Amino acid sequence: MTEGAENVTEDHLLNGRVALRQPRQGFRAGLDAVLLAAFVPAKPGETVLEAGPGSGAAFLCLAARVPGLAIRAVEREAAMAALARDNAARAKVDARIEHGDVADLALACALGPVAHGFANPPYWPGGTPPPGAIRRAATHEAGPGLADWVGFLAAAIAPRGSLSLILPAARFDAAVAAIHAAGFGAVELLPLWPRAGVAAKRVLLRARKGARSPAKILPGLVLHEADGRFTDAAEAILRDAAPFDAN
Repeated sequence: MTEGAENVTEDHLLNGRVALRQPRQGFRAGLDAVLLAAFVPAKPGETVLEAGPGSGAAFLCLAARVPGLAIRAVEREAAMAALARDNAARAKVDARIEHGDVADLALACALGPVAHGFANPPYWPGGTPPPGAIRRAATHEAGPGLADWVGFLAAAIAPRGSLSLILPAARFDAAVAAIHAAGFGAVELLPLWPRAGVAAKRVLLRARKGARSPAKILPGLVLHEADGRFTDAAEAILRDAAPFDAN
């Protein structure tokens, strides 16, 4: 155990397939981590890298869906890195979790090459940040910006490997610019609609290193029915560990 029991909760994702210890207060993983993991096109036996995993929700969900992965991760908050290591050990997944920063490109190169890189990066460059240092660092850029997060993953991803991000819809244009600047193409955008007929608040972005195919918009996902229940398509991903490409 990496922290006192009074400071940590044990939660479950993917209908109990993933056990996750995370801080009782501050930034807590949820929907975004599960959706991001479902979007990474990893295959059994490949090596993947997550930047900023927090306590490990996304890579644990990915490992639960795809057997035999070698997980690499870099987390700048020491306490969260320790929780991620603990969660990985409990799940018996092959994971190397470094306490480091996405500004450290040498670390990215040392962890590569990987077949896939992914992140839920801090997404707001300004504005009023939420209280709490860890939650604030998870949502608002403080130092490295979006281009740095993309550049870090790009330094580790092998040619033709994939990069996947989840972001607020308002940031997709900045992310696409960073993706292209890092040498990625074949950008795919998948909208996440809260309900049918409502503008997307989140998007998933995916690209391939060195690819030149044109960008495309994928069929999006409606998360909730009018009464608030998850849609069947969302349930397949959030409860049954289905990948997006199967929907």
